[in-house]
Amino acid sequence: MPVYKAPVNDTLFVLNDVLGLERYGNLQGFADATPDMIEAIIGEAAKVAEEALFPINLSGDREGCTRNDDGTVLVPNGFKQAYDQYVQGGWIGLAVPEEFGGQGLPYTLHAAVGEYMSSANMSLMMYPGLTQGAIAAILVHGTDEQKATYLPNMVGGSWSGTMNLTEPHCGTDLGLLRTKAVPQDDGSYKISGQKIFISAGEHSMTDNIVHLVLARIEGAPEGTKGISLFIVPKFMVGDDGSLGARNGVSCGALEEKMGIHGNSTCVMNYDDATGYLIGAENKGLSAMFVMMNEARLGVGLQGLSIAETAYQNAVAYANERIQGRSLSGAKAPDKKADPIIVHPDIRRSLMTIKAFNEAGRAFVLWTALKSDIAHRSQDEAERQNADDLLGLATPILKGVLTDKGFDHAVIAQQVFGGHGYIEEWGMSQYVRDARIAMIYEGANGIQALDLVGRKLALNGGRAVMAMFKEIGDFCEENRGDEAMVLYTKGLKKGLNDLQASTMWFMQNAMAKPDNAGAGSTDYMHLFGLVTLGYMWAKMAKAAQTALAAGDPREDYLKAKLVTAKFYMERIMPETALRKVRIEAGADTMMELAAEAF
Repeated sequence: MPVYKAPVNDTLFVLNDVLGLERYGNLQGFADATPDMIEAIIGEAAKVAEEALFPINLSGDREGCTRNDDGTVLVPNGFKQAYDQYVQGGWIGLAVPEEFGGQGLPYTLHAAVGEYMSSANMSLMMYPGLTQGAIAAILVHGTDEQKATYLPNMVGGSWSGTMNLTEPHCGTDLGLLRTKAVPQDDGSYKISGQKIFISAGEHSMTDNIVHLVLARIEGAPEGTKGISLFIVPKFMVGDDGSLGARNGVSCGALEEKMGIHGNSTCVMNYDDATGYLIGAENKGLSAMFVMMNEARLGVGLQGLSIAETAYQNAVAYANERIQGRSLSGAKAPDKKADPIIVHPDIRRSLMTIKAFNEAGRAFVLWTALKSDIAHRSQDEAERQNADDLLGLATPILKGVLTDKGFDHAVIAQQVFGGHGYIEEWGMSQYVRDARIAMIYEGANGIQALDLVGRKLALNGGRAVMAMFKEIGDFCEENRGDEAMVLYTKGLKKGLNDLQASTMWFMQNAMAKPDNAGAGSTDYMHLFGLVTLGYMWAKMAKAAQTALAAGDPREDYLKAKLVTAKFYMERIMPETALRKVRIEAGADTMMELAAEAF
């Protein structure tokens, strides 16, 4: 049976030692987030994840969801009880303003907690996860009346939320959507159309479901310029907040999926459903992107989460399974064979995942902190810089963490050998669940194109230049520190490859856009390698500082330095490979006629 233990110590190391969360007490909500409170919250989140969510992860995968003839959907046994426990703990509103029933704490803390919950039960956590995205969109673009009507119940967890973008004929290209909205005399709209792949679209765990739906108002311009966003509740809401008649929205079918079986992924039918415009007419994409950006960070977190729980199971198996003898002599002479963790190739696998997970955790929390600064700082320049870096980091975090999350779930499964292919060991679920994260909320190829096609040139390249400067300054500041040479040397080499590849795009992609498309995925991963390397350099610095101060976590901190060294020696050199691929251009890739494939 699978195991999971929340990496509390590692989270606290990143929050306290690496990011220095205490230094941000001037930001709204941070003053209350003292080290003691953070440790208490993180500890309680770990308990909920390990004791309430994780025990029903495997059974939820096997049982899945069921659609009844009347269109209602049943979630797996135990999901409702676990959801209620999550709700009662106030976890949905952890970072939501207090005026709407939240706790107003840092989003960074929300991200830290989110990792544990997704590692424990990704399918179940998608229900409140979609709600949190919908809350974010209503907070930014909703009217005061809409906020008052919907947010308290959504934050409290008695109502949930969804996002409805995809249609059978259009996914990424939302300009093709056909769902229509017809204005009514009372200011509402009648929404008609069909949406597919709607996560948490129908279930009975909450009293109401608040759907955020993209549609085109009759007479609106074609393409993305004519898309609006609407609030479409499952049940109508009276002026006094009470629930009324069922709206014209229903689940037409459940998608039969490769993974995340415990989440009700629905085909949603809208038949003259009553909806309410959120934000301005024809500006639905900008409103939805508030939700999309939050969702993309959450999906990147899912990639890390699955990699972490798969890794923990692979480590446990590698320590228990005996097979063969160590190349350097028996390590367990009292047994007929050694545990497989003595073999270099098994250690290569485990160290690769470990190095990714620990840097990925730091990257997630670093990015979440940028979000907090962007939304809570009183300093305009500080807000702008944080917002720039947040926008740049989002496609990298989503694309790289989910690509690698899937890769590393497969590597962890491989550690089990044949047992990894057998359902009772639980490893196939992690592979199947991880696969969707590379696809939804913008497939990773789209994330790469967004990075190269939009983010690099945005505001005259202000964000990418700020990122290069931050990493370069770190290398320069630590150049004279002998203990840091190993880390800064590898980081600087990776940064040089990244800067050279960026310059190559500037020189070769304007006149020939296919060069950008051909190299975009390699560039996203090159950027990810350097960013994760930056996280490792920062962690190595923090570990050395703590050791020099006589920190009692000596074994933990030394293990950090060994893992940082492994990353710089074995993983960071991949930047050179990515650079060569980028500079190969698009000619060979685009030369063959379509019939030749």
